[in-house]
Amino acid sequence: MSKELTELQKTLQQNKTLFLTTAKRATTELERQRKRLLAEINRVNARATKTRLQLQRKSERLLNTTAGKAKRELNKQIRKLQKGLEEARNDAENLREELAPVKDDLINARNHLAHALHIDRALAKIQRQLKRKPEAKKPARK
Repeated sequence: MSKELTELQKTLQQNKTLFLTTAKRATTELERQRKRLLAEINRVNARATKTRLQLQRKSERLLNTTAGKAKRELNKQIRKLQKGLEEARNDAENLREELAPVKDDLINARNHLAHALHIDRALAKIQRQLKRKPEAKKPARK
């Protein structure tokens, strides 16, 4: 029995050694895979960060370009509107200048009309007085 026991101990020791080496090998292999996967994850993360930054820069450039283009268009429209406003102001100024003599003529015409109406009224009053019979003179009181 001692031979069998020794044989069993030897087999157990060999199996234990074999198990430990296999476990070490598996652990080492798993460790390598872990490191490889971590490195790959880091590369993917770096690539994602780089892509995100590029996309952000492109978006900003596009926004600036679009904003610049829109700004140029708005400035162009603003210049057109300012030009139209300036033309309208000039036209209004010209019309005011043309209106001034017309206003003066209107004032003069109104004055002449009023004067003529006063003259007409005065003449009518005189004609009415002439058409009436002359009144008898009143005796003077003392």
